[in-house]
Amino acid sequence: MEEINAVTENLHSITDSDMLLEVSSFAEDCLKNKNYRELRELVSNLQAADVAEMFIEIPESYHTVFFRLLPKELAAETFIEMEADTQRMLIESFTDLELSDILSELYIDDTVDIIEEMPAFIVKRILKSSSESDRAAINTILKYPKNSAGSLMTTEYVRFLETMDVEAALTHIRRVAIDKETIYTCYVTDRDRHLRGIITAKQLLTEELSTMLVDIMDENYIAVHTGDDREEVAHLLNKYDFMAMPVVDSEERLVGIITLDDAVDVIKEESEEDFAKMAAITPTETPYLRASVLSLWKSRIPWLLILMLSSTVSSTILTGFESVLPAVLVLFVPMIMGTGGNSGGQASVTVTRSISLSEVEFSDLFRVFWKELRVGVMCGAVLGIVTYAKVMLVDMLLLQNGDINSQVALTVALSLTVTIIAAKVIGAVLPLLAKRIGLDPAVMASPLITTLVDALSLLVYFLVSSAILTA
Repeated sequence: MEEINAVTENLHSITDSDMLLEVSSFAEDCLKNKNYRELRELVSNLQAADVAEMFIEIPESYHTVFFRLLPKELAAETFIEMEADTQRMLIESFTDLELSDILSELYIDDTVDIIEEMPAFIVKRILKSSSESDRAAINTILKYPKNSAGSLMTTEYVRFLETMDVEAALTHIRRVAIDKETIYTCYVTDRDRHLRGIITAKQLLTEELSTMLVDIMDENYIAVHTGDDREEVAHLLNKYDFMAMPVVDSEERLVGIITLDDAVDVIKEESEEDFAKMAAITPTETPYLRASVLSLWKSRIPWLLILMLSSTVSSTILTGFESVLPAVLVLFVPMIMGTGGNSGGQASVTVTRSISLSEVEFSDLFRVFWKELRVGVMCGAVLGIVTYAKVMLVDMLLLQNGDINSQVALTVALSLTVTIIAAKVIGAVLPLLAKRIGLDPAVMASPLITTLVDALSLLVYFLVSSAILTA
């Protein structure tokens, strides 16, 4: 009993990995020894996200028993937070009644999220175990394109008729609140569900009961359409600090809402996808430690092959000039290519991020070009001067390389300066061009930019060298 108290006393959240391992180890011991009462005591005080992490540490053979020990509401919340593989394993172990009980505790948009991760035979079981009204709502959401606002919304919101007063609205909230995802922001419509205004729970609680909703609702609302891009919707929620965003159809009828927590998930997913693409990796939703070696290989090898083959352009340029230029110039090729690639990468990542945050549009192309051109000139001038000094002092005087002279130093410095300027401009402009033609700007980030700049830097280097050294 002392061990139990030591672990569970004042434990409401798992704040680090060491604590997770300790709590998970204790839970595993309880499962092995069938100390179910103690285990229920432990998890009843924890957050659903923490319990979901425990499933990662506890052996899979105990998952079903552990899940059945969770209080009903906590079980549903934990199920939402789990990895798709764990959800699938549990669903396969559930009876139809157990599955129906879990689904009844989930909000519609959470059920849709689960369905999108499951194979067909699991989806059939989920739909079969859902109530008729839930099944209709699920099918409504599933008909929208994957990355649209319609696919992200939930149909569980509080709606008032414009003919209601505050007293009727509060009575309605008390009757339906238990099944709604949020009751803080409510929506006023006509009888045909056309959105007329928005009203908050705070307004309802502070107004006279006889006040009509049309007199206090906010008619200057912002709504999105079912076909709008979900990433743009997420940024709107973030921009205006809304708790929820109404979703309307082509006839301005209210069909659902998108809540802040879903918007945060979208922003997180899109950011992770962009990071993967900028690192030349095919995006995947599987956590690194749970991903197989084969899946990691599949996500990386196509990009490596593309980048390797594209580097043949650099090799061709190098071959074309090697017979007419001094061999000493080869010593500085890695420095020029590396610096150029880094310069282009800086610009491309900065612009790609600005595009994702809707700070930059294609119409800003000239402004971006002009800004990065000036930044490139300033960076190139500084690095060019430092490079000239470095070649003269270190390579020529300190290392006493007889093939290096002031002309070689000037060639390297000038080539580096021009390369940096060009790399900054290319790195900034390409993501905008990609966005314009419908490609993901992240694809144009570091890997491809670096490859392109490598070829450009060699071409600049050898053209400048030919002009200076063979003049």
